[in-house]
Amino acid sequence: MNRKDITKNAFLGEDQPKGLAYPEGGSGFWKGIPEEAREELIKEGEKALGEPIPALYLTDYMEFKRTGNREHFETKYFGRRRRLSDLVLAECAENKGRFLDGILDTLFAILEESSWCLPAHLTFVRDAPVLSVPDEGFPVIDLFAAETAALAGIAEQLLRTRFAELSPAISHSVDRCIRERILEPYVSCHFWWMGDGEQPLLNWTPWITQNVLLALFTRGEDFWAKDRRREVVRQAAASLDYFLDGYGEDGCCNEGAQYYGHAGLCLQSCYSLLSGITGRQAPWSHSLICAMADYIVKMSVGNGYYINYADCSPLPGNRTARDYAFAKATGNRAYQALSAWDFRRSSIPDRLLCGEYNLHDRLLQLKLWKEMEKDDGSKEKPGDAYFESTGLMIARDGQFVLAAKAGNNGESHNHNDVGSVTLYKEGRPFLIDLGVETYTAKTFSDRRYEIWTMQSAWHNTVSFGALSTKGEEYAPQVLQKPGTAYAAREVKCRLSDPEAVLSMELSPAYGDRRIRKYGRTVSLKKGEGVRIRDEADAALPAVWTLLTYEKPEILEEEGRMRIVVGDLGEILGEGFLRAVVESRPVEDPRLQAAWKHDIWRILLEMKGKEAEVSIK
Repeated sequence: MNRKDITKNAFLGEDQPKGLAYPEGGSGFWKGIPEEAREELIKEGEKALGEPIPALYLTDYMEFKRTGNREHFETKYFGRRRRLSDLVLAECAENKGRFLDGILDTLFAILEESSWCLPAHLTFVRDAPVLSVPDEGFPVIDLFAAETAALAGIAEQLLRTRFAELSPAISHSVDRCIRERILEPYVSCHFWWMGDGEQPLLNWTPWITQNVLLALFTRGEDFWAKDRRREVVRQAAASLDYFLDGYGEDGCCNEGAQYYGHAGLCLQSCYSLLSGITGRQAPWSHSLICAMADYIVKMSVGNGYYINYADCSPLPGNRTARDYAFAKATGNRAYQALSAWDFRRSSIPDRLLCGEYNLHDRLLQLKLWKEMEKDDGSKEKPGDAYFESTGLMIARDGQFVLAAKAGNNGESHNHNDVGSVTLYKEGRPFLIDLGVETYTAKTFSDRRYEIWTMQSAWHNTVSFGALSTKGEEYAPQVLQKPGTAYAAREVKCRLSDPEAVLSMELSPAYGDRRIRKYGRTVSLKKGEGVRIRDEADAALPAVWTLLTYEKPEILEEEGRMRIVVGDLGEILGEGFLRAVVESRPVEDPRLQAAWKHDIWRILLEMKGKEAEVSIK
């Protein structure tokens, strides 16, 4: 039995599951959308009509297995889906039939694909090597196979009457592909992301579950037998409860703020859908669900920035209507105001989620448009927070937002970052966490930690081995190791008005006998500044990393280090033998979305057993 049966207790019963209804094109819903939204939807549809449907070949699919490149295939794959979404919404908004031919061509190009599963995910066993060629007789349900089914299902329902006027074969083809590629495998096979109570789950579980529900319950009432429809609801509830079993009571998403959109928010979507399907009330008032909603508010820095770790970007994107709905359901006024504020400051294309293809999300934006536009409640500034489940402390005053992370190196989308510190000053990045480069085969292989952005020497923590005196790039002898065993110990947090403090013992994160003990204490004294203090007992010199976005300049001042970081502030260091500054160009497109110029690495070699920096 699951430790948390939140979903099962809320939704399971003998009720006959009902279908989900989306507003058909030309209905009152579409007549009521804002005129600026209608004009933009039609404009995006016209743009899509002017572009060809991307061609997909078998050799495109095979490229990932051959070279590890994901982007070439995925650009075309997702381009097809964005085209379909844009055309469907344009037709619904205009309702003149002008976009129907483009919709049919794009829809059937997608239905005729050999597989909806991405090449990078083509395996039946978690973390096993992928297959090079999909077998149509044995479909794999991955994130985007399920999302494609939901896209096709909602598109068909929105235009069902129009399709019926042309030919019943159109809807029959959508039904057949959804049944064969998604629903029959879902009830007859066990995919790892469904959960078994043993292995940990991640965002795949609610993300796929949401789209399986959408794919089935946008079909007609006579599409599938009643017992099979109930079976899908039972499996969805079980999977979501297994997913929730991995959460601490503090609601922290160990994958970070960017993946919260596919974890916490997809859970929100699942609960909203299950409520509509079963007619039962979702457990919005449950303490864990409320804590999950509050997590993203606590992670917010301002100016679009969020505290980031693991594979997350510091700019994970605006809060959307899904956030707004989650905030309202859980009674979280600060979250609601943050979501509405993000909506109001967004351009019309961003409000419409142009560039995305998820019709469920895009329709929710339209549904809540006017309400979010009118919601001008003041944003409440979040207070300090400590997430015990991941050892993450966030502390704030009028100038600084400080995050310090204990945790372990076996979390989902992990980077070896135990003991790392992130700092913003007046809403600008001071000490940074880079995030991750564009995904390739290597990113999720046993060679993951060969990638520089994953290594502890490129996070604001500590490595071991002396700095070069010849100007060579730093090559540490001991770095942190990946795995849950490599973790902070003796973690203690104290949050108070004058000072927030997180202390930890880092030596277990290295798994090396030469690192006997290594204590780190990170604190924010309100109105005064940040302090990081380390105590080392190791056979090798300890070298701190401090990554900055602004160029640092090292100065000597009365026997201590003084480092001026752009126009942001300064770092004063005591107990260090030498300091080195290295620059690194940001050349990867995924990193460039957040970091527009070079980043800088300050390396500080400790002189003895104690050292500290203060940041003002």
